[in-house]
Amino acid sequence: MTDPLLTVDTPVVMGIVNMTVDSFSDGGEFVDHDRALAHALDLVVAGATIVDIGGESTRPGASRVPVELEQARVVPVVRDLATRGIAVSVDTLNASTARAAVHAGARFINDVSGGLADPNMVRTAAQLAVESGAVYIAGHWRGSSATMNDLALYDDVVAEVRTELTQRVDALLAAGMSRDSIVLDPGLGFAKTAAHNWTLLAHLPTLTELGFPVLIGASRKRFIAELMPDGATMLERDLPSAVVAADSIAAGAWGVRVHDVRATRLALAVRAQWEAAS
Repeated sequence: MTDPLLTVDTPVVMGIVNMTVDSFSDGGEFVDHDRALAHALDLVVAGATIVDIGGESTRPGASRVPVELEQARVVPVVRDLATRGIAVSVDTLNASTARAAVHAGARFINDVSGGLADPNMVRTAAQLAVESGAVYIAGHWRGSSATMNDLALYDDVVAEVRTELTQRVDALLAAGMSRDSIVLDPGLGFAKTAAHNWTLLAHLPTLTELGFPVLIGASRKRFIAELMPDGATMLERDLPSAVVAADSIAAGAWGVRVHDVRATRLALAVRAQWEAAS
């Protein structure tokens, strides 16, 4: 059973809701259930195709949170959104949280570790894909938030990320997951320098050639901030983030994960008009 959002003709925009106290862009702003729910609904009005709910920050240096706390944060919001017919993704490293969120109505499991953080994730995600049609988004990852910056060592970042993502696909297929339940994410910012991130974006077709939908998450990340003048606010990163999102879609990405859905939709509309006129 293929989720219909994997085969849509229009770009998928995944709106971010961080129910955390220490996320790099908006930590603490949406920890409260009602504020998170209201923000998620605002993202849908702005044009989000999927809302991605996370209860644990994965920024460099972030501390892990107890899985019970993570689930207490995210599962009620997932349920409230799903009952409204909204497509929901759960952003988690934990197999038990993935299971709880899918049982609450989530259609996507967004695991930035690609199943490496929790030894039960690959088997659990495969089971959930069979049982409910849940889609698994496998991110490229080399280590935890505490160690990732020390692991940004590549001879050929594009070839190595492609190989390591292929290894994650092989593990998922071996666990019983079908190919049409897998999305790949090159993991911009995870064990990667700014130069690595730009190189991956510039060679995105090398990853889409693997035959899986590709999700790009560049929004507000540090390599975007490096383009900004000193003292620029987090919100000022949204304009270049929207440009990267539009260019990613033009290069073959299936979807983009963003904070500012409205700006992203405008950038995508500009790109669509340009391409239609050409």
